[in-house]
Amino acid sequence: MARRFRSGRRLRRLGNREPSTNRCFLSTNRISNKLSNDVLQKIPASWYVRHMETSLSSATAKNAPAKISAKTRLIDAAHELVRRQGYAATSVDEICAFAGVTKGAFFHHFKSKEALAVAAAAQWTKRAAPMFERAELASMSDPLDRVLNHIDMRAALLEGAPQDFTCFVGTLVQESFATSDAIRAACESSISAYIDALTPDFQVAIDRHNIAPGITARSLAAHVQAVLQGSFVLAKAKGSPSIARENVAHLKRYIEMLFGRELS
Repeated sequence: MARRFRSGRRLRRLGNREPSTNRCFLSTNRISNKLSNDVLQKIPASWYVRHMETSLSSATAKNAPAKISAKTRLIDAAHELVRRQGYAATSVDEICAFAGVTKGAFFHHFKSKEALAVAAAAQWTKRAAPMFERAELASMSDPLDRVLNHIDMRAALLEGAPQDFTCFVGTLVQESFATSDAIRAACESSISAYIDALTPDFQVAIDRHNIAPGITARSLAAHVQAVLQGSFVLAKAKGSPSIARENVAHLKRYIEMLFGRELS
């Protein structure tokens, strides 16, 4: 009983916090301090709203609209709690309480916590898709501008506590790569999807600009992902986003120098 009581107190503390996704994706005032107005105009509010619509807090989950299914709410809860406290430290009971659903509903949709983690990794990939689907990017004739705009956007999101901006699949795979091949594969698929989405613009940029031979578009896209994931780890260690912002600024300068672009 004592163990359950501690878990309940922990859940209440979590439930009183503002949802990190709200802060991460809807803090346009913070973003305006990081980006110029013309760059901000290329990042539509609809992208942030779309993320907000899929994020639930424990305080509101029980009153969520009927159109948001229990399965979606469970995945939302996994995204929130795993980024906040880790996979191993997050129990099925906590996920259900945060999502505002019964344990029976959990096992109706997922055979295990591992199965939820795999589904949540796939959904994380879908939620990242709007970053690459913004209509404004189509108006940029130079693919290098699109890449740099994407890096600016990622830098703008590096605000708040580390759990507010770090990557669900990055957090998940660090804990589970040796204990669950299903989770490892799901995370690899999500990380690779991000790399795949960046690769075409890098390829056109390489074809258009005179850069050193032997550099592939996919390796550059993977480098962007590696810098972001590594920066998330450092931010967690420091308890601050400042080092992540510095690393992403270096990343942008590296890309600019590689393609002979004047440093911004």
